[in-house]
Amino acid sequence: MNKPLLSVSGLVRSYGNGGSKVDVLKGISLKIYPGEMVAIIGQSGSGKSTLMNILGCLDRPTGGDYRINGISTKSLSNDDLAALRRNYFGFIFQRYHLLTHLSAKDNVEIPAIYAGTSSKNRDEQAKKLLTRLGLGERIDYMPGQLSGGQQQRVSIARALMNGGKVILADEPTGALDSKSGLEVMKILKELNSQGHTVIIVTHDRSIAANAPHIIEIKDGEIVGDVWNKDKFFTREQEQAYSDSAADSAGEGGAGEEPDGETGNTGKMISDLDRSLTGRTAFFAGLGRFGEAFKMAWIAMVSHRMRTLLTMLGIIIGIAAVVSIVAIGQGATEEIINNINSIGTNTIRIMPGKDWGDMRAGKIKTLSTNDMEALKQQVYTDSVTPSVTSSQILRYNRAEANGQIMGVSSEYFRVMGLSFASGSTFTEKQVKGIAQVSVIDDNTRQKFFNGIDPIGKVILLGKVPTVIIGVLKHDDGGFGASDNLTVYIPYTSAQTRITGARYLSTIILRVRDGMSSAVAEKSIVSFLTKRHGAKDVFTRSSDTIVKTISKTFGTMTLLVSAIAVISLIVGGIGVMNIMLVSVTERTKEIGIRMAVGARKSDILQQFLIEAILVCLFGGILGIILSFGIGVVFSMLSASMRMIFSVVSIVLAVTCSTLIGVIFGYLPAKNAAKLDPIVALARE
Repeated sequence: MNKPLLSVSGLVRSYGNGGSKVDVLKGISLKIYPGEMVAIIGQSGSGKSTLMNILGCLDRPTGGDYRINGISTKSLSNDDLAALRRNYFGFIFQRYHLLTHLSAKDNVEIPAIYAGTSSKNRDEQAKKLLTRLGLGERIDYMPGQLSGGQQQRVSIARALMNGGKVILADEPTGALDSKSGLEVMKILKELNSQGHTVIIVTHDRSIAANAPHIIEIKDGEIVGDVWNKDKFFTREQEQAYSDSAADSAGEGGAGEEPDGETGNTGKMISDLDRSLTGRTAFFAGLGRFGEAFKMAWIAMVSHRMRTLLTMLGIIIGIAAVVSIVAIGQGATEEIINNINSIGTNTIRIMPGKDWGDMRAGKIKTLSTNDMEALKQQVYTDSVTPSVTSSQILRYNRAEANGQIMGVSSEYFRVMGLSFASGSTFTEKQVKGIAQVSVIDDNTRQKFFNGIDPIGKVILLGKVPTVIIGVLKHDDGGFGASDNLTVYIPYTSAQTRITGARYLSTIILRVRDGMSSAVAEKSIVSFLTKRHGAKDVFTRSSDTIVKTISKTFGTMTLLVSAIAVISLIVGGIGVMNIMLVSVTERTKEIGIRMAVGARKSDILQQFLIEAILVCLFGGILGIILSFGIGVVFSMLSASMRMIFSVVSIVLAVTCSTLIGVIFGYLPAKNAAKLDPIVALARE
């Protein structure tokens, strides 16, 4: 005796109705053998569709036992049931249940996608099935371009995609005209003759009459179970029907355990998947991911305006964050450049332990010998003393307060200053205490506007000096002022103006490639040994730069944190829209589950969709920030926005994470849907 393919024993299905319970199926017992063609007939509300849903693993019984190939479905997980739907069953629905945004071929391929079949094999099989069913010229047609009969043929091809060992047809002719209905029944008979087990659920007795085995249900109970010997197609089917009749006549036949077979569910399912795909789990999973990506993309493109509006919050948030960081970096660079224009990588050496040292005025240890010794150090590019004094400047009858700076010939290199005309003083002039001077552009404009100051004599207090050089105008930025400054040899300043024999400040320019921090430590250590005690301290432009960079970094972080709020708002918008999308596409989810999609497949598809929305939103936000940068550079000549690769990568990463975080809940809700409830949604 053949073993039954499907066996049901004492099956009960109940639903809660308020505080009461309604039994839709009441102790159903039956057996269906391989190769049978069975019609389950009954009026609306009789329980026939509920029975079909349980047989197809779309629903679970409340009580009793249902076995497939001898294996009980009681303890199967949702993914195990999905595997059975994917590998054992093929569904043909009354309303076709095709996905409207996919072509006929793409609809047929869906079960094979979830089975992990390669793209090439899916494509070949889908075309072969559609051609076999007379739709070879309509492979790329959308469902809306097909007639009802043609759509039902697409549904049949989909049911056969993974082999369709058991075909479950729910009112397969209910939505068709009589001619199309006859064609569909002819196809089902042909499939049965080829070895497929066909189960038809109908209320139409003329349709049920096409099946040799007819089961009639009324009020949740089997009231008739007959088979017509005149409708045999093959000798094997006749044997199956004989076995079925013998079992029906026996006591409790449906509840018998198949001889020697308790089954191994996990092994059966994994063997089925492997036989269908012929691929490793990794490549099968990779293929499903690729298809989920494709389906998510199609869903986004199908609702372009909604997708764009969903992205809007992400676009604004990412553009704001990237632009703010770029402005902060641009402002930092501008200030650093201005600091460097005063003195590129310079270190000031001053008496005392630190700023505000009350004893600093009494320390007179800094000398020209210290300066000469520092010149010989490996980290030194150039070095100069600095002696300052305020005096009245006079030329002819004009006079003004000005600053006198006694420096060496290297001062202008140390500070990175350029000459508009003339030149600096020579070492001979420094040693000879020459009465020569270099003036800044402010002094030139004050006393020599329109005339060449070179060779003119300007009085510094009571000391006359000949002007030998004029500095270029300071284009502004950090440190620019309206002060009038005249530079003279430091020996002249000490001898003729201040009378001091010691130095108040030494300024050292660090050699390119050397660390300012290392140089500062070396200077302090070097002078401490020379003086016998630590009586100097240093301050460098590098320290100022670090302080300003840190300040701007803190400000940028603060403003960016505020901008991130818009990203969070955008993420909430994505979550809301995705929740709406799940509601709108509930039926689509049900169809996918019916043809074998795992919960993880549904979760993956909607999660990918949310990530794509945020990712593309992030990319558009970055493009928008570049556009803002172009406009900014046109409006501001002194500063530019600096875009860093790090900020762009972080922006893309951030937008992707928002997609994961805010897309997970809608995706999880989609994956938790009950296939039956989802399919019933219109």
